[in-house]
Amino acid sequence: MNNETITKPGAMSGAPPSFRAPQVGFVSLGCPKALTDSELILTQLNAEGYETSKSYAGADLVIVNTCGFIDDAVKESLDTIGEALAENGRVIVTGCLGAKQGSGGENLVQSIHPRVLAVTGPHATQEVMNAVHLHLPKTHDPYTDLVPKSVSAAGIKLTPKHFAYLKISEGCNHRCTFCIIPSMRGDLVSRPIGDILSEAKALFESGVRELLVISQDTSAYGVDIKYRVGFWEGKPIRSKTLELTQALADIAEHYGAWVRLHYVYPYPSVDELIPLMATGRVLPYLDVPFQHSHPDVLKRMKRPASGERNLERILAWRKLCPEIVIRSTFIAGFPGETEEEFTHLLDFLKEAQLDRVGCFAYSPVSGAAANELPGMLDQDQRQERRDRFMKVAEEISVSKLQKRVGSTMQVLVDKALAMGRQGGLGRTYADAPEIDGVVHLLPPQKISKTLKVGEFTKVQIVATQGHDLVGLPI
Repeated sequence: MNNETITKPGAMSGAPPSFRAPQVGFVSLGCPKALTDSELILTQLNAEGYETSKSYAGADLVIVNTCGFIDDAVKESLDTIGEALAENGRVIVTGCLGAKQGSGGENLVQSIHPRVLAVTGPHATQEVMNAVHLHLPKTHDPYTDLVPKSVSAAGIKLTPKHFAYLKISEGCNHRCTFCIIPSMRGDLVSRPIGDILSEAKALFESGVRELLVISQDTSAYGVDIKYRVGFWEGKPIRSKTLELTQALADIAEHYGAWVRLHYVYPYPSVDELIPLMATGRVLPYLDVPFQHSHPDVLKRMKRPASGERNLERILAWRKLCPEIVIRSTFIAGFPGETEEEFTHLLDFLKEAQLDRVGCFAYSPVSGAAANELPGMLDQDQRQERRDRFMKVAEEISVSKLQKRVGSTMQVLVDKALAMGRQGGLGRTYADAPEIDGVVHLLPPQKISKTLKVGEFTKVQIVATQGHDLVGLPI
C-alpha cells in the first residue's frame, strides 16, 4: 500500500478562534493489517481532540506507521521517516519496522534516525498515544473538553466508505523460514469474538458493503484461546473461524453486503467454509498463501498444513463450489530450489488453474532463517524463475477472464463519473480491492440508469482488458 499523508476533518471546529487543537500528521505504510492499526490510532487521536494535518509543515508532530517485511518496504519506511524529520523534525515511529533490530541488536530505526521522538512496534495504540501525550500534550480547553467527541462506533477508517478491513487476530504461531513477522508482531492473539462482531455490525451500519476479513492466519482464529465460547448480543458463540464466518454472514445478509476472507492457510478445517461459499453466504473467494507446491521446498520453508494435498483439495473445493475464485502468492527461487522443484511448481499452477496469482523472487530478508539455508540462488536466476512463473500465471488469468465475456455479474461500484453516465470502475466477487483486477464500466445505454459509489449494479461483461474486465451496466 502506497504511503499517504492522511487527512481527516477535525473534531474541534466549534472551538473559539483563540484555541487551536494540536495537529498530528500521519503516514500509513504497508499491508491492510498495518492500515487497521493506523485506523485505531487515528480514532483515538480524534476521540482525544487531536486533529490531523494536511501537511508535514502544518503538523505539530508526525506519526509514521511503518512496514518492515521486505527490504524494499524497509527502505520506503526509512526514507519516509527521514522525509518527515527533514520537513517537520518531530516524529513518532510505530509499526513492524519499529520492532526490528539492527545487526548489533540495537533498534534499527533509532540507529539510523536517532532524532525520532519515540519508536514502538506494531499494534501499539496505547504506546503511541503515551508518546503523543508526552511530546504533544493537549492543552485543556474549557469550551470543548466536556463535550463528547463525535466518533462513530466503527471508528475512523482510511478506506473508502463502502469497504473496510476487519482484523480478527494479531500475530502468528508459525515460524516460516522466509518470514520475520512473528518477531515483529508476536504470537497469535485472537480478538474476543463479541468485539469482532460488534465492529462488523458498526461497519455495516456506517455504509460498508464489503467486509474484508484479515489477520496473519485467518484459519487459526481461536487456537490461542482454545476456541473458547464468547458472547454477542446475549448469544453464545465459539471462537473459531467457521462459527465466526457464519456469524459475519448472518450480519452481512441484513445489509446486503459482501464478506471476503483473506490470509486463509490451507488447513483441512478450511473445507468447512466452502459450503458457506457455495450457498452464497460469503463470497466464493479464498486468499490462500500456498507459497510453493513441492513437498521438499515446503519443508524448508516450514510451512504449516499438508501442502502435498493442496491440489487434491482445490479440486474438491471447485467440485462443491464451481464459482470459487482462488488467489495465492508464491516464492520463486527459494534457497536450494532445484529446476525439478521449480518445474513441479509450474505443473501445479497449470493443474490448479488459480484465478489470481502473485509471485515474488526470493528476497533474503534480514533476520529470516532461510538466509542460512544452503543453495542460495543468484538474483538473476531467482528473477528469471519468477518471470517464467508469472508468464504461465498470466496465460491462465487471461483464459479465465475470457470465459466471463457474455456473462452477467454483480459489481460493486468503486468510481462513477457523472453518476456513471461517463462510466466508472467496479469489482466483482472475484476482485479484492487493490490486489486484483477491476471492471471498467461503460456508460449505460439507458438514460435512466445511473451508478453510485458503494452500490451494487448488474453488469454484462463485454470484453477483457489485460487483467481486467469491461462491462456494460444493465
